[in-house]
Amino acid sequence: QVQLVESGGGLVQPGGSLRLSCEGSGTIFSINTMGWYRQTPGKQRELVAVITSDLTTKYADSVQGRFTISRDNAKDAVYLQMNSLKPEDTAVYYCRADLRVVAGSPRYDDYWGQGTQVTVSS
Repeated sequence: QVQLVESGGGLVQPGGSLRLSCEGSGTIFSINTMGWYRQTPGKQRELVAVITSDLTTKYADSVQGRFTISRDNAKDAVYLQMNSLKPEDTAVYYCRADLRVVAGSPRYDDYWGQGTQVTVSS
């Protein structure tokens, strides 16, 4: 069974840093775009950052210059380095990836991790 497993969330003070990790498990033939999203209670899930297979990145305006997304294709992994954290960054963070999991098929399917809580508070 293919799944994305996240780690690295927690409680941090304003101005601090955290690094989120997300690794795919199971048989994965290839990965297209990977990304991080976040959600707070009562709000829609929003894009934080994405990275394509050719390493093109895109960030939400609210995190530009503070967060960095990267990937390790050998580990089927995507990371989010979060610096200068603010209370408004508090949310559940989800990773997402377009995975090709069926041998011989060109189709990519959308997979999500289970979410990891990030709390920025003094």
